[in-house]
Amino acid sequence: MKYAWWPGCVARGATPELYTSTVAVLKRLNIEFEEMHDFSCTGAGVLQERNLKLADTLNVRNFAIAEKLGLPIMTVCSTCQGVMAQAHYRVMKDPAYLKEINGVIAEEGLEYKGTTVIKHLLWILTEEVGVDELKKHFTRNLSCISVAPFYGCYLLRPTNALGYDEKPEREAELDRVIEATGARFIDFAGKKKCCGFPILLINQQNSLKMVANHTGAAKDGGADAMVTPCPLCHLNLDGYQDKATKRNRPDHQKVSLPIIHFPQLVGLAMGIEPEDLGFQKHMVSTKDLLATVRSKATPVAR
Repeated sequence: MKYAWWPGCVARGATPELYTSTVAVLKRLNIEFEEMHDFSCTGAGVLQERNLKLADTLNVRNFAIAEKLGLPIMTVCSTCQGVMAQAHYRVMKDPAYLKEINGVIAEEGLEYKGTTVIKHLLWILTEEVGVDELKKHFTRNLSCISVAPFYGCYLLRPTNALGYDEKPEREAELDRVIEATGARFIDFAGKKKCCGFPILLINQQNSLKMVANHTGAAKDGGADAMVTPCPLCHLNLDGYQDKATKRNRPDHQKVSLPIIHFPQLVGLAMGIEPEDLGFQKHMVSTKDLLATVRSKATPVAR
Protein backbone atom coordinates (compact mmCIF):
# COMPACT_ATOMS: atom_id res chain seq x y z
CA MET A 1 0.00 0.00 0.00
CA LYS A 2 1.74 3.17 -1.22
CA TYR A 3 0.42 6.67 -1.82
CA ALA A 4 1.47 9.97 -3.33
CA TRP A 5 1.03 12.06 -0.20
CA TRP A 6 0.01 15.68 -0.51
CA PRO A 7 0.12 17.13 3.05
CA GLY A 8 -1.32 20.43 1.86
CA CYS A 9 -0.15 23.91 2.77
CA VAL A 10 -1.53 24.05 6.32
CA ALA A 11 0.05 20.81 7.57
CA ARG A 12 3.39 22.17 6.43
CA GLY A 13 2.78 25.61 7.92
CA ALA A 14 0.25 26.59 10.56
CA THR A 15 -0.42 23.08 11.94
CA PRO A 16 2.88 21.18 11.77
CA GLU A 17 1.58 18.77 14.42
CA LEU A 18 -0.75 17.36 11.76
CA TYR A 19 2.23 16.49 9.59
CA THR A 20 4.14 14.94 12.50
CA SER A 21 1.23 12.86 13.76
CA THR A 22 0.38 11.65 10.25
CA VAL A 23 3.92 10.38 9.68
CA ALA A 24 3.88 8.63 13.06
CA VAL A 25 0.60 6.84 12.27
CA LEU A 26 1.63 5.87 8.73
CA LYS A 27 4.83 4.31 10.05
CA ARG A 28 2.92 2.28 12.65
CA LEU A 29 0.66 0.95 9.90
CA ASN A 30 3.53 0.32 7.47
CA ILE A 31 1.83 2.48 4.87
CA GLU A 32 4.36 3.67 2.30
CA PHE A 33 4.18 7.17 0.92
CA GLU A 34 6.04 9.49 -1.38
CA GLU A 35 5.62 13.11 -0.41
CA MET A 36 4.69 15.29 -3.35
CA HIS A 37 6.93 18.33 -3.14
CA ASP A 38 6.16 19.37 -6.72
CA PHE A 39 2.38 19.52 -6.27
CA SER A 40 0.73 22.93 -6.27
CA CYS A 41 -1.84 24.23 -3.79
CA THR A 42 -5.34 22.98 -4.58
CA GLY A 43 -6.73 26.50 -4.25
CA ALA A 44 -8.64 25.77 -1.03
CA GLY A 45 -11.99 26.43 -2.73
CA VAL A 46 -11.18 30.13 -3.00
CA LEU A 47 -9.30 30.08 -6.29
CA GLN A 48 -12.06 28.23 -8.12
CA GLU A 49 -14.52 30.98 -7.22
CA ARG A 50 -12.28 33.50 -8.93
CA ASN A 51 -10.85 31.47 -11.81
CA LEU A 52 -12.29 27.97 -12.21
CA LYS A 53 -10.12 26.91 -15.14
CA LEU A 54 -6.92 27.95 -13.40
CA ALA A 55 -7.91 26.04 -10.25
CA ASP A 56 -8.83 22.93 -12.25
CA THR A 57 -5.62 23.14 -14.25
CA LEU A 58 -3.49 23.21 -11.10
CA ASN A 59 -5.34 20.22 -9.69
CA VAL A 60 -5.26 18.21 -12.92
CA ARG A 61 -1.52 18.86 -13.05
CA ASN A 62 -1.29 17.21 -9.61
CA PHE A 63 -3.41 14.28 -10.78
CA ALA A 64 -1.16 13.81 -13.81
CA ILE A 65 2.00 13.77 -11.67
CA ALA A 66 0.52 11.08 -9.41
CA GLU A 67 -0.76 9.14 -12.42
CA LYS A 68 2.73 9.14 -13.92
CA LEU A 69 4.00 7.58 -10.68
CA GLY A 70 1.17 5.05 -10.71
CA LEU A 71 0.07 6.09 -7.22
CA PRO A 72 -3.23 7.21 -5.66
CA ILE A 73 -3.19 10.57 -3.88
CA MET A 74 -3.49 10.69 -0.10
CA THR A 75 -4.44 13.89 1.70
CA VAL A 76 -4.90 14.78 5.36
CA CYS A 77 -6.94 17.89 4.63
CA SER A 78 -10.71 17.81 4.10
CA THR A 79 -10.49 20.99 2.07
CA CYS A 80 -7.84 19.56 -0.25
CA GLN A 81 -9.91 16.39 -0.60
CA GLY A 82 -13.06 18.28 -1.45
CA VAL A 83 -11.46 20.68 -3.91
CA MET A 84 -9.53 17.93 -5.70
CA ALA A 85 -12.63 15.74 -5.87
CA GLN A 86 -14.65 18.58 -7.40
CA ALA A 87 -11.96 19.30 -10.00
CA HIS A 88 -11.72 15.61 -10.88
CA TYR A 89 -15.49 15.32 -11.20
CA ARG A 90 -15.67 18.31 -13.56
CA VAL A 91 -12.95 17.19 -15.96
CA MET A 92 -14.07 13.55 -16.05
CA LYS A 93 -17.61 14.45 -17.08
CA ASP A 94 -16.37 16.86 -19.78
CA PRO A 95 -13.75 15.28 -22.10
CA ALA A 96 -13.40 18.49 -24.11
CA TYR A 97 -12.58 20.44 -20.95
CA LEU A 98 -10.00 17.83 -19.90
CA LYS A 99 -8.44 18.00 -23.37
CA GLU A 100 -8.19 21.78 -23.06
CA ILE A 101 -6.45 21.51 -19.67
CA ASN A 102 -4.16 18.76 -20.94
CA GLY A 103 -3.09 21.19 -23.62
CA VAL A 104 -1.85 23.53 -20.90
CA ILE A 105 0.00 20.97 -18.77
CA ALA A 106 1.55 19.45 -21.90
CA GLU A 107 4.16 22.22 -21.60
CA GLU A 108 5.54 20.21 -18.63
CA GLY A 109 5.33 16.93 -20.49
CA LEU A 110 2.19 15.94 -18.59
CA GLU A 111 -1.12 14.46 -19.69
CA TYR A 112 -3.94 13.28 -17.44
CA LYS A 113 -5.78 10.15 -18.56
CA GLY A 114 -8.23 10.07 -15.64
CA THR A 115 -7.02 7.16 -13.50
CA THR A 116 -5.88 8.88 -10.29
CA VAL A 117 -7.79 8.11 -7.08
CA ILE A 118 -7.84 10.80 -4.37
CA LYS A 119 -8.43 9.69 -0.78
CA HIS A 120 -8.36 11.36 2.59
CA LEU A 121 -6.44 9.50 5.32
CA LEU A 122 -9.75 8.92 7.12
CA TRP A 123 -11.09 6.94 4.15
CA ILE A 124 -7.83 5.07 3.68
CA LEU A 125 -7.91 3.85 7.27
CA THR A 126 -11.60 2.90 7.19
CA GLU A 127 -11.82 1.53 3.64
CA GLU A 128 -8.35 0.28 2.72
CA VAL A 129 -7.02 -0.76 6.13
CA GLY A 130 -10.45 -1.35 7.67
CA VAL A 131 -11.63 -0.39 11.15
CA ASP A 132 -11.26 -3.93 12.53
CA GLU A 133 -7.67 -4.17 11.26
CA LEU A 134 -6.94 -0.66 12.53
CA LYS A 135 -8.08 -1.64 16.01
CA LYS A 136 -5.41 -4.35 16.08
CA HIS A 137 -2.83 -1.55 16.21
CA PHE A 138 -4.47 0.12 19.20
CA THR A 139 -2.71 -0.49 22.51
CA ARG A 140 -4.41 2.19 24.62
CA ASN A 141 -8.13 2.12 25.42
CA LEU A 142 -9.44 5.70 25.47
CA SER A 143 -12.68 4.99 27.35
CA CYS A 144 -11.59 7.56 29.93
CA ILE A 145 -12.29 10.47 27.56
CA SER A 146 -15.30 11.71 25.56
CA VAL A 147 -14.74 12.87 21.99
CA ALA A 148 -16.99 14.77 19.57
CA PRO A 149 -16.43 14.68 15.78
CA PHE A 150 -16.24 17.65 13.43
CA TYR A 151 -16.14 16.67 9.76
CA GLY A 152 -15.65 19.92 7.87
CA CYS A 153 -17.70 20.92 4.83
CA TYR A 154 -15.35 19.70 2.11
CA LEU A 155 -15.36 16.07 3.27
CA LEU A 156 -19.14 15.96 3.01
CA ARG A 157 -20.22 18.15 0.10
CA PRO A 158 -20.86 17.94 -2.81
CA THR A 159 -21.78 14.29 -2.34
CA ASN A 160 -21.67 13.38 -6.04
CA ALA A 161 -18.03 14.49 -6.41
CA LEU A 162 -17.00 12.80 -3.15
CA GLY A 163 -18.40 9.39 -4.02
CA TYR A 164 -21.18 9.22 -1.44
CA ASP A 165 -23.50 7.53 -3.92
CA GLU A 166 -21.19 4.51 -3.99
CA LYS A 167 -19.99 4.79 -0.39
CA PRO A 168 -22.76 6.28 1.80
CA GLU A 169 -20.97 4.97 4.91
CA ARG A 170 -18.46 7.82 4.54
CA GLU A 171 -21.06 10.00 6.23
CA ALA A 172 -20.20 8.39 9.59
CA GLU A 173 -16.61 7.15 9.21
CA LEU A 174 -15.16 9.60 11.73
CA ASP A 175 -17.79 8.50 14.26
CA ARG A 176 -16.73 4.88 13.75
CA VAL A 177 -13.05 5.58 14.34
CA ILE A 178 -13.79 7.51 17.54
CA GLU A 179 -15.81 4.56 18.82
CA ALA A 180 -13.05 2.14 17.78
CA THR A 181 -10.57 3.92 20.06
CA GLY A 182 -12.84 3.16 23.00
CA ALA A 183 -13.55 6.86 23.58
CA ARG A 184 -17.10 7.83 24.50
CA PHE A 185 -18.68 9.22 21.34
CA ILE A 186 -20.39 12.60 21.78
CA ASP A 187 -22.84 13.44 19.04
CA PHE A 188 -23.99 17.03 18.47
CA ALA A 189 -25.97 18.87 15.81
CA GLY A 190 -23.11 20.95 14.44
CA LYS A 191 -20.68 18.16 13.58
CA LYS A 192 -21.43 18.39 9.84
CA LYS A 193 -21.82 22.15 9.59
CA CYS A 194 -19.33 24.82 8.54
CA CYS A 195 -16.69 25.83 11.10
CA GLY A 196 -16.76 29.44 9.88
CA PHE A 197 -13.21 29.57 8.52
CA PRO A 198 -14.19 30.52 4.93
CA ILE A 199 -15.83 33.76 6.11
CA LEU A 200 -13.36 34.61 8.88
CA LEU A 201 -11.83 37.57 7.04
CA ILE A 202 -15.05 38.98 5.58
CA ASN A 203 -17.53 38.34 8.38
CA GLN A 204 -15.63 37.60 11.57
CA GLN A 205 -18.68 38.13 13.77
CA ASN A 206 -20.60 35.24 12.20
CA SER A 207 -17.49 33.09 11.93
CA LEU A 208 -16.88 33.42 15.67
CA LYS A 209 -20.53 32.63 16.36
CA MET A 210 -20.07 29.34 14.53
CA VAL A 211 -16.96 28.53 16.56
CA ALA A 212 -18.74 29.34 19.82
CA ASN A 213 -21.83 27.35 18.86
CA HIS A 214 -19.94 24.22 17.82
CA THR A 215 -17.40 24.10 20.62
CA GLY A 216 -19.99 25.14 23.22
CA ALA A 217 -22.50 22.49 22.10
CA ALA A 218 -19.86 19.75 22.13
CA LYS A 219 -18.56 20.81 25.54
CA ASP A 220 -22.06 21.10 27.00
CA GLY A 221 -22.77 17.64 25.61
CA GLY A 222 -19.94 16.20 27.65
CA ALA A 223 -16.99 16.25 25.23
CA ASP A 224 -13.45 16.41 26.58
CA ALA A 225 -12.12 17.04 23.07
CA MET A 226 -13.22 17.49 19.47
CA VAL A 227 -11.50 15.70 16.59
CA THR A 228 -11.42 16.95 13.00
CA PRO A 229 -9.92 15.68 9.73
CA CYS A 230 -9.58 19.26 8.44
CA PRO A 231 -6.66 21.55 9.46
CA LEU A 232 -8.58 24.66 8.37
CA CYS A 233 -11.40 23.73 10.74
CA HIS A 234 -8.74 23.16 13.38
CA LEU A 235 -7.30 26.63 12.83
CA ASN A 236 -10.67 28.27 13.42
CA LEU A 237 -12.00 26.05 16.22
CA ASP A 238 -8.71 25.99 18.10
CA GLY A 239 -7.17 29.36 17.32
CA TYR A 240 -10.30 31.49 17.67
CA GLN A 241 -12.08 29.57 20.40
CA ASP A 242 -11.14 31.91 23.25
CA LYS A 243 -12.18 35.04 21.31
CA ALA A 244 -15.39 33.36 20.14
CA THR A 245 -16.32 32.32 23.66
CA LYS A 246 -15.80 35.77 25.12
CA ARG A 247 -18.01 37.33 22.46
CA ASN A 248 -20.78 34.77 22.27
CA ARG A 249 -21.14 32.75 25.47
CA PRO A 250 -23.62 34.30 27.93
CA ASP A 251 -21.35 33.57 30.89
CA HIS A 252 -18.21 34.65 28.99
CA GLN A 253 -16.43 31.63 30.42
CA LYS A 254 -13.87 29.76 28.35
CA VAL A 255 -15.05 26.56 26.74
CA SER A 256 -11.47 25.20 26.78
CA LEU A 257 -12.24 22.33 24.43
CA PRO A 258 -9.09 20.85 22.85
CA ILE A 259 -9.41 20.45 19.07
CA ILE A 260 -7.30 17.51 17.96
CA HIS A 261 -6.34 16.31 14.50
CA PHE A 262 -7.66 12.98 13.27
CA PRO A 263 -4.22 11.24 13.19
CA GLN A 264 -3.49 12.54 16.71
CA LEU A 265 -6.50 10.62 18.03
CA VAL A 266 -5.47 7.49 16.13
CA GLY A 267 -1.88 7.87 17.32
CA LEU A 268 -2.97 8.29 20.93
CA ALA A 269 -4.92 5.02 20.70
CA MET A 270 -1.82 3.39 19.21
CA GLY A 271 0.12 4.28 22.33
CA ILE A 272 2.33 6.87 20.61
CA GLU A 273 3.61 9.47 23.06
CA PRO A 274 1.60 12.74 22.93
CA GLU A 275 4.78 14.77 22.46
CA ASP A 276 5.54 12.78 19.30
CA LEU A 277 2.06 13.64 18.04
CA GLY A 278 2.49 17.39 18.61
CA PHE A 279 -0.16 17.87 21.31
CA GLN A 280 2.00 20.57 22.90
CA LYS A 281 1.55 22.84 19.87
CA HIS A 282 -2.17 23.53 20.25
CA MET A 283 -3.65 26.92 21.16
CA VAL A 284 -6.27 25.44 23.50
CA SER A 285 -4.31 23.48 26.09
CA THR A 286 -4.41 19.69 25.89
CA LYS A 287 -2.76 19.22 29.32
CA ASP A 288 -5.91 18.17 31.21
CA LEU A 289 -6.95 15.83 28.41
CA LEU A 290 -3.54 14.15 28.34
CA ALA A 291 -3.39 13.97 32.13
CA THR A 292 -6.62 11.98 32.06
CA VAL A 293 -5.28 9.68 29.36
CA ARG A 294 -2.01 9.10 31.22
CA SER A 295 -3.69 8.37 34.54
CA LYS A 296 -6.85 6.55 33.48
CA ALA A 297 -6.39 4.98 30.04
CA THR A 298 -6.04 1.22 30.19
CA PRO A 299 -4.16 -1.21 27.91
CA VAL A 300 -6.26 -2.76 25.17
CA ALA A 301 -7.27 -6.28 26.08
CA ARG A 302 -6.23 -8.90 23.52
